[in-house]
Amino acid sequence: MLTDIEGRAAVKLARKTIELFLSEGRLPESQELDFELSPVFEEKRGVFVTLTEDGLLRGCIGHPYPDSTLRDAIMDSAISAATRDPRFPPVAKDEIENIVVEVTILTPPEKINAPPEELPERVEIGKHGLIVKQGYCQGLLLPQVAPEHNMDAIEFLGHTCLKAGLSPDAWLKGAEVSCFEGQIFKEKEPQGEVIEERYSGE
Repeated sequence: MLTDIEGRAAVKLARKTIELFLSEGRLPESQELDFELSPVFEEKRGVFVTLTEDGLLRGCIGHPYPDSTLRDAIMDSAISAATRDPRFPPVAKDEIENIVVEVTILTPPEKINAPPEELPERVEIGKHGLIVKQGYCQGLLLPQVAPEHNMDAIEFLGHTCLKAGLSPDAWLKGAEVSCFEGQIFKEKEPQGEVIEERYSGE
């Protein structure tokens, strides 16, 4: 788990990366940061960066698996969310000041070993994110997606299958389902105070 200070640093790093990349086409150097990155940022972690504008999704891309350091994963995901999300045009340089930056740090995904009909019982809304895999298809939804859209476990499973390009009942038909948890830090408003968002138990 990250502390509040580390969570604030994660969001600041994401924003600084996007601002510098959009204005100068480069990544921030350590000496340019006006905040400290603790040793946790050198640990390998999965992470997603989500951008919203006026409450609407503007970009969301990340590293589902802990394949690089948290620092590198945040910077790469931030640039991808701003410029490489195929669902949206790239964020413009002057637009970033109107965008809320959110960083979700993931636990390593674990396959849910249960018969398909028992999967909904194993999914905790607000706590778990899901990955559905079948063949070359893979879809991921973050833990905050289900409570934000008032989904129950069956709807959440179905939407994750759709994200993978599969039929919504693929989870009943042998698709592999994994779950993970996420620690969510986000700005209260664009460039504003960073808070930890909690959904579990609601």
